[in-house]
Formats: sequence, structure tokens, C-alpha cells
Amino acid sequence: MNLDTLLIMPLITGAIFCATGIIMYYFPPKNINALYGYRTPKSMKNQEQWDFAQIYSAKLLIKLGLVLCLSSVIGCMFTIEEPLGLILSMVLLLTTVALILIFTEKAINKKFNL
Repeated sequence: MNLDTLLIMPLITGAIFCATGIIMYYFPPKNINALYGYRTPKSMKNQEQWDFAQIYSAKLLIKLGLVLCLSSVIGCMFTIEEPLGLILSMVLLLTTVALILIFTEKAINKKFNL
């Protein structure tokens, strides 16, 4: 088990996701922009979809950030060699990002009947 890979990587990324989600939840971008917030073609289609996507994705960031933090604790319980630990950490991170995109886009489709 390498603590650098299985503990630190998911823990730091999870904490960053949580912090970003909290900031986006309490200080969502007011207007559609290309710099800050959840930005996809669907979320930027109109102001109503933009506002919904910001809050929804912020909540997901917090929840999935906590899952990443929890996974680092669980990862410490297993003995995994370095290359595999790094691969698992990266797969977990990429899966988390993909889930945020998939769930937010589905929620936009459902709410706005797209």
C-alpha cells in the first residue's frame, strides 16, 4: 500500500470537489459566462437552465467529493501495489467527473423536457 496514491490523491481531490461545490452553491455565477460555473451547451442555452445547472452540479460536487474522501479511507485498508493504486485513483477521479456531467445533463433534460 502506498499512502501517497491511495490516501492522498482521492483525499485532496475530494476536498477540492467539496470546497468547489460549497463555493458554487453559495456563490453561483449570476449570468451565463465562459469562465466560472458548470458550462455545457445545455446549461448555457438560457438563464433558467444555467441557474438550475449551477445549483444541481454544486450539490453533486459536494456529495461526490465526500465519496472521494471516503474512498481514500477505504483505500488505506487494502494492500495495493503502486501502479495499480495510481490507476485506481485516476479511474475513480475520472468516474466522479463523468458522473457529475451525466447526472447534471440528465437532470437538465428532465426538468426542462429536452
